Amino acid sequence: MDELIGDTAWSTVWRVDGGLWRKRCKSQWRFEVPLTVGLAVRWPDRVAEVVEHGDDWLLTRDAGSRIGEEDPLWLDAVRRYAELQQGEAAHADEHVAAGVPDRRLARLPEWYARLVEEVDDERLRRFAPRFSDLCDELASHGVPETIQHDDLHQYNVYVRDGQTRVLDWGDSCVSHPYFSLVATLRHVPDNGISRAFLDAWGGDDATLALALRVGRIAHAFKHHVSGDDDRPRVLALAVAQTEQ
Repeated sequence: MDELIGDTAWSTVWRVDGGLWRKRCKSQWRFEVPLTVGLAVRWPDRVAEVVEHGDDWLLTRDAGSRIGEEDPLWLDAVRRYAELQQGEAAHADEHVAAGVPDRRLARLPEWYARLVEEVDDERLRRFAPRFSDLCDELASHGVPETIQHDDLHQYNVYVRDGQTRVLDWGDSCVSHPYFSLVATLRHVPDNGISRAFLDAWGGDDATLALALRVGRIAHAFKHHVSGDDDRPRVLALAVAQTEQ
């Protein structure tokens, strides 16, 4: 018999007999189904194993246990995740067509304008031209845009038989890959994570620093629900970037 584990505005999750999990994705988060299915086909050792799926639901195999905040496997996890991102760059348009939010750099000023309307903070309003300039500057660094999890922390990275897998892709977008570290570093100590991720990309520190600044603002663009306890912290982080 299915056991209800959680019911939120974005999904309902059940534990199913036989080491399986059923997830129904709701509303604007339904893109998680085709995204997860596509990733599972191309990266079967890095995401949840999909057993069955429908238009708005997934049945996946148990992925093990959550990674610890200071687990040394974090270094391997971000390397493997970066490799997935690199491979998925070729599928960016496909993901957007399937409903994944398009937050590529060229589109970010539009998202920023929506944020200004929502938050009505004068600091954000004044920073709008500078934000566009930073997006253009980051684009000039030539890092390919791809799938970006945007919720990559210890509650969404699992370990089974010493192998890490990234789950719960409902906050994802197509954007600059380095933005993923914003969520990670909000929740876990760095302990070499940034260096391992950057080395996997073959990137440089200046590009990462710029990407994190832009990414801390873009992190506030993701879908949220009324009463989200984390929303004030996300907004405060975004506003803080206007003061640098």
